[in-house]
Amino acid sequence: MPRAAYEIGAPDGGFAYDNERPRHTVELAPFEIDSLPVTNREYAQFVAETGAEAPLYWEREGEGWVHTAMGRRDPVDPDRPVCHVSWHEADAFARWAGKRLPTEHEWEAARPQLDAVGQVWEWTSSDFVAYPGFEAFPYREYSEVFFGDAYKVLRGGSWATHPDLMRPSFRNWDLPERRQIFSGFRCARGVDR
Repeated sequence: MPRAAYEIGAPDGGFAYDNERPRHTVELAPFEIDSLPVTNREYAQFVAETGAEAPLYWEREGEGWVHTAMGRRDPVDPDRPVCHVSWHEADAFARWAGKRLPTEHEWEAARPQLDAVGQVWEWTSSDFVAYPGFEAFPYREYSEVFFGDAYKVLRGGSWATHPDLMRPSFRNWDLPERRQIFSGFRCARGVDR
C-alpha cells in the first residue's frame, strides 16, 4: 500500500460501536500486508524450527498434527488459517518470518485487498485505544474501561462471528496471552518507496 492518508473508522450513518468512531484520517507509511492469513502449514514449520508451543487444541499424531476440540480428533488442514494462537505467538511468528504484525489502521486500509477475512480474528500490533473525539456508546463500560496497553486489537471476525459485525471498521480486543478465542493473524512489513 502506498504512503497515503486513509479514512479509518465507521461512517456516521448506520450502527457502529463507540470504539469504531469517529471516522478520521490517518497518514500511513508505505507497507505490504500478506493477502492471506498465516496457514497451519506455515505455523507448523515455525513450531518445528523454533520449538514454539503448538496452537491450542493441536496434538502430535505420528509425523503430523491433529485438532482435538469438541470431542473430535481431526487432522490439521495445512491450508487453513492457523487458529487459537495468542498475540505473543503471532508476534513471535512474524519476527521469525522477517515481518511484523500489521497495525489495525494498516489492516483496515488494506481490507479491500485482503483474502480469507472472516475465517479467524486477526491480531494486530495495536493497543486498544480510543479514536480522537471518542464518545462512549451504548454505555461507558462497553469499551472505554478496556482502553490502554493491556489489550490488543483484533480485526476481521471468525467463522463464529455474526455477519453484521464483519464490517471493516469493527474492532475486537483481548488480552495478548489469550489463545482460546478464534484468533489467527497475517503479517506485514514496511517498505521503502
